[in-house]
Amino acid sequence: METINSLYPVVKHLHLTLIAVSVLFFTVRFILKLKGSAVLDKKVMRIAPHIVDTLLLLSGLALAFIIKQYPFVDPWLTEKVLAVVAYILLGVMAMKSNRNIFFRVFAFLGAIAWVVYAAKIAMFKQAIILAS
Repeated sequence: METINSLYPVVKHLHLTLIAVSVLFFTVRFILKLKGSAVLDKKVMRIAPHIVDTLLLLSGLALAFIIKQYPFVDPWLTEKVLAVVAYILLGVMAMKSNRNIFFRVFAFLGAIAWVVYAAKIAMFKQAIILAS
C-alpha cells in the first residue's frame, strides 16, 4: 500500500498541468472576448474553466495536506493564496468589466503577473511580502 507521501509527485504534476490549462483557458477566453467571438457562448467555454479551476483548487489542497503546510500557518502558502486571489479578481475584471479595452488588457496582464508571482513563491517556498 502506498503512503500519502508517495502520491506527492503525481499530485504535483497534476497541479502544474491544471495551472497551465487554467491559464491557457483564461488567455484564450480573453482573446475571444476582445474579438467579440460567439464561441464564448458555447456551453463548453462557460463550464470547462470552472471544472479545471475546481480541480486545480482540490489538487492544491491535496498538496498542502501532503506536505503538511497550510495557508494562514505557513507564510509562503498564505502569500501564494493571496496571489491567487489577486489573479482571480483581476481575471474577473478583465473578462467582465464594461470598461475600455485598455483597462481590460491591463487587468489581464496584471492577472498573468500574479500567476507568475504565485509560481515564484511556490518554487522557492519563501514569502516576500509577509516575510517577518
